[in-house]
Amino acid sequence: MNSLGMQRHVGLMRQDKRAFGCHQGRPYISHVAAVVAGPVARYIPARNVNIQQTAAAAGVQPVPDVSIQQPEKWPGVEVCWCKWRGHNIRYERSTAGRGEKRQAIVLVHGFGGNADHWRKNTPVLGAAGYDVFAIDLLGYGYSDKPDPSKSLPNTVYNFGVWGAQLCDFIEEVVGQPSHLICNSVGGLSGLEAAIARPDLVKGVQLLDISLRALHMKRTNPLVLPLLNAFQRLLRETPLGAAFFASVAKAQTVKSILQQAYGDKSAVTDELVDCILTPGLRPGATAVFLDFISYSSGPLPEDLIAASPCPVSIIWGESDPWEDVVLGRKLFASLPPVCEFITLPGVGHCPQDEAPNLVNPLITAFVTKYP
Repeated sequence: MNSLGMQRHVGLMRQDKRAFGCHQGRPYISHVAAVVAGPVARYIPARNVNIQQTAAAAGVQPVPDVSIQQPEKWPGVEVCWCKWRGHNIRYERSTAGRGEKRQAIVLVHGFGGNADHWRKNTPVLGAAGYDVFAIDLLGYGYSDKPDPSKSLPNTVYNFGVWGAQLCDFIEEVVGQPSHLICNSVGGLSGLEAAIARPDLVKGVQLLDISLRALHMKRTNPLVLPLLNAFQRLLRETPLGAAFFASVAKAQTVKSILQQAYGDKSAVTDELVDCILTPGLRPGATAVFLDFISYSSGPLPEDLIAASPCPVSIIWGESDPWEDVVLGRKLFASLPPVCEFITLPGVGHCPQDEAPNLVNPLITAFVTKYP
């Protein structure tokens, strides 16, 4: 994506004021499935998508069950709720130093994740002197999951929409420019936010950002029709729901996470529950099937190159899904990249697997680029 393309994205993602209303309140299910499912059958070019309109259209019928049972609070973390364009959005916030003037950090999960995937980071960073927020993006965690079948494919759930959500969240909930710390596909959403609103994002730190290996531009044209047909089969027949049900089981989720983590002992029952429980909520199946068909949109190298703020990259060397060698080749020399740090023996989710290594890297980045 060239600079003109980036300008187009900026124009589309300008935010309406007062998108959020707040009140206090009390998985990767499956990267493997994404590899199987392949590219989207019906490509909707980003230039034809008005993010403001499609995000609004996404919420015609919110998920019925909004009286959500509160998950247990982590020590040093409170669970909060807000509204985004009519949708219930859950986020978590550190409790340390409330009322003090502190720099803000927003933590952004990856595919199938949610704010609980940062439970080893939010309270620690809060105790270190920061105002820390971890958000459930639209469609994930305990946030609402509007039905994507009521809109064009990949217009309800895409990086531009989530980028717009992050911009509104920073402006209306956080209340000050923030650093975005993002895992996996969350990194593309964070970059979209930084490009759209450089006044709101001080820096973006990417933890094992998705290379988007199944993006249309990276897929063999000879293979694409077959993958498209399989994707349609999942989206448009009961096979998709059956496929989701087959992976949305504790033992399967645990197995997938053990593939992703270098330290298998970090895959605990608590972690599995954090990922699986919200993934079983109404609407999660449709979100899953919609996103695994999302092979259009931006590539990470284009977004990183267009970033108006510093970009820090952290990569687990034992990540089996995102190749650190290719990541370094694609990203390390791009002008916005201020550092490319690898973590030996660590897998795809460094913030959860190796928080003792990641938390100091987060604070160092925020301190260096205040």
